Amino acid sequence: MDNPAELSEFLRTRRARLQPEDVGLTAYGTRRRVPGLRREELAQLAGVSITYYTRLEQGQGRNVSDEVLDAVARALRLDADEHAHLRNLARPGRPAKGRGAAERFERARPAVRQLIAAMTDVPAAAVGRRNEVLAWNPLGHALLAGHLDAAAPERAADRPNLSRLLFLDPRTRALYPRWETEARAQVAFLRLAAGRHQEDRQLAELIGELSMKSAEFAELWSRHPVHDCLFGRKEFHHPVVGELSLDFEALPLPEASGHRMLLFSAAPGSPSEAGLRLLAAVSFPRHELTAAPAVSPPAGE
Repeated sequence: MDNPAELSEFLRTRRARLQPEDVGLTAYGTRRRVPGLRREELAQLAGVSITYYTRLEQGQGRNVSDEVLDAVARALRLDADEHAHLRNLARPGRPAKGRGAAERFERARPAVRQLIAAMTDVPAAAVGRRNEVLAWNPLGHALLAGHLDAAAPERAADRPNLSRLLFLDPRTRALYPRWETEARAQVAFLRLAAGRHQEDRQLAELIGELSMKSAEFAELWSRHPVHDCLFGRKEFHHPVVGELSLDFEALPLPEASGHRMLLFSAAPGSPSEAGLRLLAAVSFPRHELTAAPAVSPPAGE
C-alpha cells in the first residue's frame, strides 16, 4: 500500500474540513474553487513554501523533515492518531523480505491464548492487525459471533474477521443497534492500520474486498477517517439475551505484531451484568473451556 495517492487524498480531505475563519485567516470573496483551505493558505499556516507543500501533497515528500510534518499537522489541526497516520504515509516502511509476518497464518502467543481461555466471567478475544479473530473464550465467541463455529479462528479458510462480519454478515449487523457508529470506528481503525502496515498484502486485499462488496464501506473509506478507539462502550442487541451495554478495552499486546486483546465488562448490578451471566450460563455447556487452546506455533514461526 505504498501509494502516494493515499497521502494526497489524506491531506486533501483534511484541508477540506477547515475554513479560513477556523484558523484565523481572512477569506476574500465568496467563490472558492475548492472546499476548505487552499494549498497556499495551508502552506502559509505551516510556514513552508507553496511549492514544498504541493510536492508533499503530491506524494513527493519522502525526505520531508519531522519539523515540517509537525508544522503541517498543527496547521491541519490533526489529532494524535491523524498525526501518526500522516507520518506513516509520508515515510512508508520498507517491505519485509520473504514470507514475513504480514503473509503467514498468524497466531496469538500461547500465553495470550491461555489467559483468554482462563477468563470465564468476561467476553475476551485476541485480534490481529486486520481485525481477524486469533482466539476467543466461550463468552467472547457467544457475544461476538455465536452463529459461527467456535473453532473457526484456528482455520485459515474461514477465520472470522470482525470488519468483514460487520459489513457483510447480516447477523453481525443486527448485533449492533448503533451500526453506523460501529462502522465508522471500524473503518477509522483500518485506515490507521493501513498506514502502519503498508506492506501488508492481506490487509490491502481485505480493504479491496470490502470496498467492492459494501457501498457503505466504500463511502466511509473515501472520507479517510483515522482513529484508534482503545476503550469505550458498545451497545449490543444480542439474539439470545437482548440488550447489552458493555464497556470495552482494546489492549495492545507488547510485541510489534499489531495484535490486541479485546475485553468486555458490564457495570456491577446492571441489567447488562445479569445479561452476561445468562449468556455464560447458556453458552458454556456448548463449549469446552479450552476453546482457545495454548497451541504452540509450528517450528520456524
